[in-house]
Amino acid sequence: MSTAGGVPVKMLHDRLLVEVDDEAGERRSSGGIVIPATAAMGARRLAWSRVVACGPHVRAVEVGDRVLFDPEDKAEVEVHAHVYVVMRERDVHAVAAERVADEGAGLYL
Repeated sequence: MSTAGGVPVKMLHDRLLVEVDDEAGERRSSGGIVIPATAAMGARRLAWSRVVACGPHVRAVEVGDRVLFDPEDKAEVEVHAHVYVVMRERDVHAVAAERVADEGAGLYL
């Protein structure tokens, strides 16, 4: 991965660098009601993000995949005014990618 300033970033071991989706903010209910991002949910809510870099020991995830993770267990880093999350591959709950359809039943939770 190359940052906005042109400095390359190489992830180590089983680490992933992900960019959190913007849709993690306010949401709409099925009835059309806008739910602000600051609204407290009864249960913990998982978040989707896009993988921008992978370490050499990552096996099930590739750059460009969307992954599901717990935002409570995240470590944020800012690189040239972009906020990314660093996590281990084992912290990923699910992977959503076109290539997953060829591997069997698809998205596992």
